[in-house]
Amino acid sequence: MEGIEKVTAKDIADAKRLGYVIKLLGITKEDDGEIEARVHPVMIPAAHPLAAVNYAFNAVFVEGDAVGETMFYGRGAGDLPTGSAIVSDLTVAAQNIADQTKGRGGCTCFHHKAVKKQEAFVSKFYIRLHVRDYPGVLAEIANCFGKNGVSLANVIQEPCHNCGEGDTDLVLVTHKVKEGKFNQAKEALAALSFVHRIDSIIRVEDEM
Repeated sequence: MEGIEKVTAKDIADAKRLGYVIKLLGITKEDDGEIEARVHPVMIPAAHPLAAVNYAFNAVFVEGDAVGETMFYGRGAGDLPTGSAIVSDLTVAAQNIADQTKGRGGCTCFHHKAVKKQEAFVSKFYIRLHVRDYPGVLAEIANCFGKNGVSLANVIQEPCHNCGEGDTDLVLVTHKVKEGKFNQAKEALAALSFVHRIDSIIRVEDEM
């Protein structure tokens, strides 16, 4: 679980420039019998239905084998929506206690499935770096990622108004990669002498 405290206005502007918006999402997937569950800020395509969910509204986007893509959308904040949800939860809990069940329908036929480890999660990654600007820096960064099994999809060098002389900002977006491999590349990158700091890392989900 990760919150939004590290997301900056610069990240939001970069996302827009790349055709994305940033949303805080809870994502659950089943893959080869394992359950993947995570909550964190995500860059999603600006054309995705979830990208238009703003303010006090919440949405649940579901993709099923037979039903395809569906989305449930409505108010999730404010006194009346919150009060309605609390009363609904209390009613269900009371009914479960009265019926001595774990679910409203009385079904206790839960499937026990393994939980996928975080290092096995697969996604793209946006990363913003503050680096020393000299010929060959991009090649060295790409080589560092390549040695750790990470392929780059986009590289953007941005104007940096607050950088010291001879420094610049780089924005990179990777192809899909396991989180464990990305973290190895990130550690190797941070150890390079010309990388002053890693300012931001956000996962990118093109396919929801």
